[in-house]
Amino acid sequence: MELSSRIESGDRGGDGVDEGQRGFFGLIGSRIGKPRGDVASTLHTREALLLLQNYEESGQGWFWSTDGRGRLTYITASVARLMGRTSGQLLGTSFTELFLPVDSHGERQRTLPFLLTKLSKFDELPLRSAFEGDDRWWAISGRPQFDGSGKFTGFRGSGTDVTAQRRSAEDASRLALYDSLTGLANRFNISKKLDTTLAAFAQQQRVCAIMLLDLDRFKQVNDTLGHPAGDALLKQVAQRLLKIVGDKEIVSRLGGDEFQIILPDVDDRGKLGDMAADIIASLSQPYSVEGSRCIIGASVGVAIAPFDGLTSDDLVRNADLALYAAKGNGRGRFSFYSSDLHQAAEIRRALEDDLRDALARGEMELRYQPVVNAKSNMVTGVEALVRWTHPDRGVISPGVFIPIAEEANLIWPLGEWVLRKACEDAVNWPGETRVAVNVSPIQFANEDLPKIVASALATTGLAPDRLELEITESVFLGDSADTAKMFKALNALGVRLALDDFGTGYSSLSYLQTAPFDKIKIDQSFVRDATVPGSRNGAIIAAIVALAEALEMETTAEGIESLDQLELIRKLNVSHVQGYVYSKPVRHTELLEHAEAGSWIIKPAGPARQRNDRFSLFRTVGAIHDNHRYNVVIRNLSSTGAFIEGILNVPPGTQFVIDFGEGQLVTATVRRSMKHQQGVEFEQTMVSDGNGGLCTRHRVSPYLIAAATQSTAAMALPMFTTTSDWKAA
Repeated sequence: MELSSRIESGDRGGDGVDEGQRGFFGLIGSRIGKPRGDVASTLHTREALLLLQNYEESGQGWFWSTDGRGRLTYITASVARLMGRTSGQLLGTSFTELFLPVDSHGERQRTLPFLLTKLSKFDELPLRSAFEGDDRWWAISGRPQFDGSGKFTGFRGSGTDVTAQRRSAEDASRLALYDSLTGLANRFNISKKLDTTLAAFAQQQRVCAIMLLDLDRFKQVNDTLGHPAGDALLKQVAQRLLKIVGDKEIVSRLGGDEFQIILPDVDDRGKLGDMAADIIASLSQPYSVEGSRCIIGASVGVAIAPFDGLTSDDLVRNADLALYAAKGNGRGRFSFYSSDLHQAAEIRRALEDDLRDALARGEMELRYQPVVNAKSNMVTGVEALVRWTHPDRGVISPGVFIPIAEEANLIWPLGEWVLRKACEDAVNWPGETRVAVNVSPIQFANEDLPKIVASALATTGLAPDRLELEITESVFLGDSADTAKMFKALNALGVRLALDDFGTGYSSLSYLQTAPFDKIKIDQSFVRDATVPGSRNGAIIAAIVALAEALEMETTAEGIESLDQLELIRKLNVSHVQGYVYSKPVRHTELLEHAEAGSWIIKPAGPARQRNDRFSLFRTVGAIHDNHRYNVVIRNLSSTGAFIEGILNVPPGTQFVIDFGEGQLVTATVRRSMKHQQGVEFEQTMVSDGNGGLCTRHRVSPYLIAAATQSTAAMALPMFTTTSDWKAA
């Protein structure tokens, strides 16, 4: 019965009815129905009830009462309706059934059933509605009631709607812990989570990996399209990350264009490398932002506890160092942390200083790699490749110094020197041999490029059609009008244009409709594994060739190294080939010798079939056998084996544990033995380290090393049983 009807009817609650059963206002109602000769008191009570009724109707609060067994005897009608019921339907219901249990919404407090059972008073107890579709919070207060003899008769209390306050507090908490733009965890949240995870995992001797991500070319989007577009792009980046990683709570935005991922219980560098590669590939796909097409990239650094640090500070610092290495090696890569990176960072800083004066000191030179007609084996042109011979460090790989030049704003003077030098050399070659020169996106974006090209041609006298400029798809990231203007200016000079590294992630066939390319260069990533059964790369190459032929363009396949690859390329009608199967880059003097002899025809040579990439090394590692450790030198390394030297007369079949350092152990079996040199096969294949090298999939945990009471070899493997009379060389 509603409070208003009680007032109007003078309801006494009924003779013989327990005071608790009369409801929250039973006592006051009985005073109205049983005048005691005090008219003023009766009027005062009636006024109080009207005020309470007005309070209920205002929605600011509500009242409830139960009997001695906790069943509702009164509840404000308006609140019952909010719960999807009528007050009549709720009377007799256990009061606790109106609310969800405490542990279902994570509250740390004494539960309502406990308080009711203990007959304890309570104030402002936060409880969530138990009714489906009613995501509402109430602050409940209550007092136990007793009759004149001290017998418990039930509870009476009140409630207020605190949903708005609750949501406001949750929003404030969310702002404190989550990034307002992307909804990902923020720096404070993820740092706290990493601290907690590492502390717990150290006690449990578990592993935990982290990835640091930095977006490449994001600043270009902000500068050209504006910060609102940059914000929209970051939201899409967050969505792509979550699609790959899956768990929102382990992905964070640290600020700007930096992200971090925590991966508990993961130390398999094969899986981590695959995930990093997936992330890079996903984030490098085109975005649509405010009607504009944007393409960025990403670089990833990976560190794993406890191998690369036990504290969050150490782990993040080392992951950041790995990220720096990935960006320094060409961006769009991932890198695992290793202790060598500290020294590598110092070397890189020194190289940047030295690179500034390298041109002036005459340390740069050009090498030329032949481009060969696939059918006739005749050299039709060459690609100019810059090489740096450091006075102290020897030959520096372009993969090392070109990214340094780009970051240090040295790529423009270096690129201009390469262009002029290539034209200067080429004009002395007899015949019509062309020279191809790479043009970086930074050079392409400079409006002075056509002037520089025209000047180089005029100064050297090289015919324009003998100069071929190789341009990557990334030039289409900028303003389309400026890009079209640049192509028009270069085309007007009469030089040839080649689309380099076609199909590596930025492809949009629409630009082929207008860009005046003469050649498409098929990236070596499609050539690699094209001959492996089940590979789709051959079909992709065939499609590229068909597209080029339809557009009257030549094709060049890069990176051909084996005879089976060459045979496939010929079957697919690729017009030109470039790779070690014909020739490595040669010096200008050697090129002149061939050119002066007339036509240069090269007979292809190389391994019959594609083999795993081999890395030439000169690195000392440990070879462990029967608790003896020998220092050996690795001459070359592949994912499945290595060529080592340093031990004499090792019988084939002998097993070693090769210790690469930092917990990297791999079992190897000698397959070929030639005096002090051995070819060994690994029991488990090594995986890419993201930067063109290899690493073991797993490492021996420092926890195990600390706990071990025997040698590393005994811990990693059963004791060897092979006996021989070989010894260290």
